[in-house]
Amino acid sequence: MRHEKAGVLLELARHLGSSAEGMTLDEMARAVGVGRRTVERMRDALYALFPRMEEVQDGPAKRFRIPQGLDGFFQAPTTEELAELAMAAAALRQAGAEPRARSLEGLERKVRAAMRSSALRRIVPDLEALVRSEAIAMQAGPRPFEDETLIATLRHALIAMKGLAFVYRGGRRPGARRSVTPYGLMFGRANYLVAAERGSSEPRNWRLDRIGDLEVLETPAAAPEDFSLQAYAASSFGIYRGDVEDVVLRILPGGAEEAVRWRFHPSQSLEPQPDGSVIVRFRASGMRELAWHLLTWRDQVEILAPQSLRETMVEELELALALARRRP
Repeated sequence: MRHEKAGVLLELARHLGSSAEGMTLDEMARAVGVGRRTVERMRDALYALFPRMEEVQDGPAKRFRIPQGLDGFFQAPTTEELAELAMAAAALRQAGAEPRARSLEGLERKVRAAMRSSALRRIVPDLEALVRSEAIAMQAGPRPFEDETLIATLRHALIAMKGLAFVYRGGRRPGARRSVTPYGLMFGRANYLVAAERGSSEPRNWRLDRIGDLEVLETPAAAPEDFSLQAYAASSFGIYRGDVEDVVLRILPGGAEEAVRWRFHPSQSLEPQPDGSVIVRFRASGMRELAWHLLTWRDQVEILAPQSLRETMVEELELALALARRRP
């Protein structure tokens, strides 16, 4: 067997060893990027390599898994994987996310401790050289609020599916005590609890730095089954929410090459034009934050729709211009 085929087989074994419920043949094929016939042969090869591999009936489908995971011999991380883990922790620390940075650093120590000493000695020099040769570019922006105790309490409520009560120093009633059903946490330029206030199922964003006197209630509370936090997050540009609108931008020829490689929104479509420009379309809310981003494109973007985005852009420009023209 060629080395790359052995690598793909080992990667599939890792997927089966890390899956509690097992994987169907179709899921296995997608995980390693091969066809159905190929993954069937790979499954048969894994039965020979891992006799304890199980077949579990799941309705009309069969699932396969390797219980108790794989031996450490098969699980040794590569230099690049450990370097990426270290860089991810460094990026969180630079962004001000100390608790999550410490969690990743703790994971890295556990991975190293689980490695055989001979393998660890072999990769440490390369790992240290790689970490020294890479850095996170500094970006201006707000430092997200990271309170380890607060985040741990919120996560406990989400796992236990319990309601929350807290004093919220924001919104239309600053200082009022709120009772909510937690839906999830969103981390970014600012960190938010996504939750619906009691008596409503409509999710709202609650800034973590404005939450105080937090209490986990005994009342059962969970997000609706059809709620997707990922879809909710993707429906807005950035963190601010509002009416979802159809956005149409025209990137002029001078910025078209960069626009083709740019990700404005998960739902975007790009339409190259005969004059060299590019039309970008997507649906999103959060027009003010989108206007802030479009300012970085200077004179290379034209807002075709919606009207509210054009008005927001003009308003932001006029405010900035008025301030810039003031005498100190």
